[in-house]
Amino acid sequence: MRKIFLNRQILLACRHYSRTRIRPPSPAYAKAIIRVSNNVAHLGCPKEGPKPQQLLSLPPFPGHPLPGRKSASAYHVTAISWLKYYFDDIPPPVIQSHFNKGLVQMECLDSTNSSRNHKGQPLSMVKVQIKHNEIIEVGARVYVPVSVAESRISKRFDVIPSGTLCPNADEIEYLQRLVKYKDSAILVLNKPPKLPVKGNMPVHNSMDALAAAALSYDYDEGPKLVHRLDRESSGLLLMGRTEESISYLHWLFSDVKKGKSMSKAWNDACEETYQRYWALVIGCPKEKEGLICAPLTKVLLDNGKTERVMLANNSGLEASQEAITEYRVLGPKINGCSWIELRPHTSRKHQLRVHCAEALGTPIVGDYRYGWFIHNRWKQMPRVDFEPTTGEPYKMRRPEGLDVQKGSVLSKVPLLHLHCRELVLPNIAKFLLLHCNKNAVNYKPDLVNESRPDLLRFVAAMPSHMKISWNLMSSYLV
Repeated sequence: MRKIFLNRQILLACRHYSRTRIRPPSPAYAKAIIRVSNNVAHLGCPKEGPKPQQLLSLPPFPGHPLPGRKSASAYHVTAISWLKYYFDDIPPPVIQSHFNKGLVQMECLDSTNSSRNHKGQPLSMVKVQIKHNEIIEVGARVYVPVSVAESRISKRFDVIPSGTLCPNADEIEYLQRLVKYKDSAILVLNKPPKLPVKGNMPVHNSMDALAAAALSYDYDEGPKLVHRLDRESSGLLLMGRTEESISYLHWLFSDVKKGKSMSKAWNDACEETYQRYWALVIGCPKEKEGLICAPLTKVLLDNGKTERVMLANNSGLEASQEAITEYRVLGPKINGCSWIELRPHTSRKHQLRVHCAEALGTPIVGDYRYGWFIHNRWKQMPRVDFEPTTGEPYKMRRPEGLDVQKGSVLSKVPLLHLHCRELVLPNIAKFLLLHCNKNAVNYKPDLVNESRPDLLRFVAAMPSHMKISWNLMSSYLV
């Protein structure tokens, strides 16, 4: 009996498992997470991931040495060096953070479909993530989110000097803050918008008059203009400080066919001279990049009181000037507008504005002279645009504490969104001293002067109203 009782206790102590199969969790709760709200826990789906990145396209990596860099390291440039070079006005930690987050991509051939396109079909391109230390090959295209160029907006807007021929101490200090570079030959400024460059009798606060009164420094005379920017536009403005440098710069920026000089280094530096503009246009060009070859002509209106530039008809009956502009679309169309990069090959009055409005059909935001027909029916209202790869709509968020009524794209009357961002030119001071020493009787090579770079490169930050527009256009959830 005791043995039977023990066996019965063992059977009762055994745990019996159910033979029914455990149901797997439903797909809706397969990746569910626990959320707590008001001290109550409940299951919920995880938040959606970030939207696809709105990418900014950099120009193809050039095969020649980069201006302002040593030639020895020009052909072995890493990805982070190329981004720091292009975004010279962006703090390096911001660029490094984009590499750390894996946001920088490069376009390359799709290896999965390379074997299928052996019959002459075009090879497909894909974007792959790259590291900061990868070597950039010639012609490579790098893509980075537009957030890399976002910047803080100062709450205080600089006030343009009211304009007298004798500026006070505050106006002189303001003008000297605009100077980005100064040497014995040239002066480079970041011109603000709505400041006229060349003055006449009713205009006193022009750039040339103020510079002559406030930017002479230790020279007897003030600097002189060698090229111009429109009153409404902004960006890099170049001035000569001596008669020799002014003559060199006038020859450099003239459209007359230039003869070769005796110095090969000077000839090579002149061929590398260029300007790059950033502009925000209404719409988007049909082609992502191209070359505009459209001559311009001038017509007089209001009995000769005003002058207007327009595309020439090539009829031979009117005087026209050759005008060439290279353009490239920086990114997708957002809010009905798109950012483009312009590189003029000729220097004509209102060349970029006319080419954008009439040749491309995409006038610059704030250009009411050449884009009035678009501005009349264009409303500064958010539009729904779609991400090009997934087709999902962008969602817009306005940055907190940002006043969009200060000339930006969402203001009722936006300012002109045209900015001379980059300027590359020969080192005038170096070549002037070099040519003078070679013409001397007792010529001795100056090692200090010869060690200076042959090219100078400058990058200017956008004005406040364009920064606001950039932040608004790039504030679509990415």
